[in-house]
Amino acid sequence: MTETNLANRLKSNDKEAINLLYNQYSKRLYQFIYRYLKTEADTLDLIQEVFIKLWSNRSRLQNDSNLESYLFTIAKNSIISTFRKKISEKDYFDYIKHKAVNTNSLATEKQVDFDLLSDEIDKLIDQLPKQRQLIFKLSKEKGYSNKMIAEQLKISIKTVEDHITKARKFIRENLQEYGLLALLFLELFAY
Repeated sequence: MTETNLANRLKSNDKEAINLLYNQYSKRLYQFIYRYLKTEADTLDLIQEVFIKLWSNRSRLQNDSNLESYLFTIAKNSIISTFRKKISEKDYFDYIKHKAVNTNSLATEKQVDFDLLSDEIDKLIDQLPKQRQLIFKLSKEKGYSNKMIAEQLKISIKTVEDHITKARKFIRENLQEYGLLALLFLELFAY
């Protein structure tokens, strides 16, 4: 099927056309995106985003649109956006860290050494039951989706969600002595 035909089918809201394009380009997009993002979960999310953007913008397609070029342009722009977001998050983290170390405005809060805090979180993870520890690490360190973890470990998604919820609760409860900034660090940046 020609790209012109696929573009016309997309413009006429033919959902099968998007499936055909996905089957044709998703593997190449995966390789392209993975080279930059380096995690399977982020790569799969971005591939989904590319096809959602294509579908959302289908009415703007020209009959002679080069769909392959269009898909890879969306992917490239999405990768750039992802990097910008990560840089912004890092800048914000640095700002929070700076504020935590250099301010006395929270007199009741302890000053937090973020390296020690990160080590403390790792120690708490090591205290989790083995199955919960594995699930938590696959989710937070490897970036696996709940579905991927469930498939890999041959358990239900609900079980995965339950383990992650209980792990987060355990870590949060044991970080309370470090104060509000530690909990903020946990929520925004670490896990």
